Amino acid sequence: MTKNFLSILDLTTGQANALVARAKAMKDADHRSNLLAGKVLVMLFEKASTRTRISFEVAVRQLGGTTVFMTPAESQLGRSEPLRDTARVISRYAQGMIVRTFGQEKLIELTSFSSVPVVNALSDRYHPCQVMSDMLTMYELTPRLSDLTVAWVGDGNNMAHSFVNAAAHFGFSLRLACPEGFDPDPDIVNAARARGAKVELTRDPHEAVTGADYVNTDVWASMGQEAEQKAREKAFAGYRVDASLMALAKPGARFLHCLPAHRGEEVSEEVLEGPASVVFDQAENRLHMQKAILEWLFSEE
Repeated sequence: MTKNFLSILDLTTGQANALVARAKAMKDADHRSNLLAGKVLVMLFEKASTRTRISFEVAVRQLGGTTVFMTPAESQLGRSEPLRDTARVISRYAQGMIVRTFGQEKLIELTSFSSVPVVNALSDRYHPCQVMSDMLTMYELTPRLSDLTVAWVGDGNNMAHSFVNAAAHFGFSLRLACPEGFDPDPDIVNAARARGAKVELTRDPHEAVTGADYVNTDVWASMGQEAEQKAREKAFAGYRVDASLMALAKPGARFLHCLPAHRGEEVSEEVLEGPASVVFDQAENRLHMQKAILEWLFSEE
């Protein structure tokens, strides 16, 4: 049966924890292999990218494989060919797909008609590779993840959804402070809670951050939401992570951001460039975690 990685909940708790440990071992050993030798992975990107594209291309190469990169302008994705046809054709040419898209339903359709593994490199609903990389970053600094409290300040977006899913596997307490109208999907929250996730919702960033081990945020307007920028700036006023907000967190707390960051908007320059920030460790760890994910997908169990 073909394995896919569309959401953190595609993993069991054991698999999720094993992937973090494996990614850490790969990082420590500067791991290379021939696992993907002779294999080609097609990267279908509807959204532009820096970290996601480079980290995946390097990861595939360090495992011995090669990539073909395609945007809608370079494929039938930008025209009228059904996704089901794209999935079946690529399955005849290549051994996997890495997809960065808008709607989660596109990923679901691709996997329904693909006979090769599909990886969610980002969708509007989830960002599982990023958040699994964040679990690696947290694990390196504070190995007992279940003892931690993580604060999320801002939009209840794809990153927030994947942190909610991660809470179900890794046991940390998650507090999300979102303005009205920008809460995470209640179905995602309720499903994670049913799995035992400790997730709290609040309107008050101060309440979310007080005593937290990690403080996490993201841009107020993601790619594709540019027309909403002014309205979102108004809605998110008071949700900037600055030095005064970080001061409420636990002594030694770290700041997380998936990047790119809008300095002076969702985070102050002082915090982003300050000693609490581990954002570039997060960025580096994309490479190591994605190697672990690819190994899981392509290794026989």
